[in-house]
Amino acid sequence: MLPNQRREKILELIREDGHAKVLDLSSIFKVTEVTIRQDLEKLENEGSITREHGGAYLKNMDLNVRNFSLQNQDNLAEKVMIARKALEFIEDGDTIILDSGSTTTELAKIMTGYRNLTVITNALNIGLILGAEPGINVILTGGEFKAPTLSLTGQKAADFFQNLHVDKLFLATAGVSLKSGLTYPGISDICVKRAMIESANVTYLLADSSKIGKNAFASLGALSLINYLITDSGIRNEDIEWLKSYEVEFVLAEK
Repeated sequence: MLPNQRREKILELIREDGHAKVLDLSSIFKVTEVTIRQDLEKLENEGSITREHGGAYLKNMDLNVRNFSLQNQDNLAEKVMIARKALEFIEDGDTIILDSGSTTTELAKIMTGYRNLTVITNALNIGLILGAEPGINVILTGGEFKAPTLSLTGQKAADFFQNLHVDKLFLATAGVSLKSGLTYPGISDICVKRAMIESANVTYLLADSSKIGKNAFASLGALSLINYLITDSGIRNEDIEWLKSYEVEFVLAEK
């Protein structure tokens, strides 16, 4: 891996988890601690992170948590379109899982007027958005708090889904690639996503077109894990071709 690629992956990890230790990064990327410190110094000079003894943390993370705002607001118009399309698949009486993420947050914002709908989520911001809706019963998982994504993660969050059966899962992702399948920046999320998928009768992946063909750090598994991909019309023709080979049904969100 080239130094620039490594630094990009390091930044992805810190943006996802909020912090990282030099020792852990050295082990993950199989380079010396001196090299990792140099990487962190360069990222700090670029204004992305703040170094501390033994590691680094995300800049302005405390402000985002206080304001209950998510770090990732890229491609917001596309995410809103995808959320509106996903809304068409939610019915009164459903029990659904809403994964943490910026697109699922946009979906939560427009979920009103339902009757007897149960929403299970590992996202604290989604819980607050839907908590005031009279027709929606909100259930939050346990787990370790992850500040940048305002989510609960780790094995305790995954254990919540044991012996749980729901109608639909609306799943987030950081990248979808031919080689690695569904990918995420944080390792701690993998067990949670897998447990969500195992609990759901139908899984809808919400991914804007910028994530198609992109690789994040950790792989969850092949696209065969999902039933539907809801994306925007900006998806490239070459990406459509290789995605079709997985027999995943496409749903295109358009203006």
